[in-house]
Amino acid sequence: MSELLSKRQAPNQDGRYQHITPESAGWKYVGFDAFQVPQGQTLAFSAKSDEELCIVLVGGKANAILVEQALGEIGDRAGPFERKKPFSLYVTAGDSASLTATTDLELAVCRAPGKGTFPSRLIAPEHVDAEARGVGNNQRYVHNILPDNKEADSLLVVEVYTDEGCTSSYPSHKHDRNAPPEETQLEETYYHRLNPSQGFCIQRVYTDERDLDECMAVYDGDVVKVPRGYHPVATMAGYNSYYLNVMAGPVRKWLFSWEADHAWINSSEYAEKHAN
Repeated sequence: MSELLSKRQAPNQDGRYQHITPESAGWKYVGFDAFQVPQGQTLAFSAKSDEELCIVLVGGKANAILVEQALGEIGDRAGPFERKKPFSLYVTAGDSASLTATTDLELAVCRAPGKGTFPSRLIAPEHVDAEARGVGNNQRYVHNILPDNKEADSLLVVEVYTDEGCTSSYPSHKHDRNAPPEETQLEETYYHRLNPSQGFCIQRVYTDERDLDECMAVYDGDVVKVPRGYHPVATMAGYNSYYLNVMAGPVRKWLFSWEADHAWINSSEYAEKHAN
């Protein structure tokens, strides 16, 4: 099995079934946890003095407390495939948050270096931009939870929906060079969900030189780590895909390069071919 693929594990006593740290991933910036929290259980999270968190309610509802301020019940979708915009909490360095599940709750906890530059805040659905991208068999729908035009020190967080039989994160692109304004170096995790849940999708991670070239069958609840290289996703007939991306690096800007062989998928030629 590829070292880039983190399989969904049996949950621990806190309901955590994914746990990725910079140390376990062999990189510097991105950490990621996923939790399944039963109704009535409370989880507390604290950002260290040198990190920030983005806690995404992937599904379910919870009573939230952020920096000792009660926010009431948040959450507006039973699961990600309702395609409603999510509720999230941004937790700045040194601050804390807690959530008490008022329904069964699926949480994603995204971590990266932080300096406390920006205050903790609720990211409500009205703060999340949405956009459709691509044409033909390369269509996807995006919720920009914490993009590079919103306040954070390091974290970039986005969720992507891809229908059966389509590709996404495609044409193949990469962001592994610290060379702005052409490209930024960003580590990335992909937290995958499939609907129906027994399905799988395919993700490839590879470089121009092919010194890294991994192709993985990814199942519901798995995480793919992208330390460098291109990283397209392809769905299978009968199964829709959701993934939550977490990115961070030395510069908080999403600048990327297309793989030259496949960049023509962005062209008017391809769009006209699929106009009808």
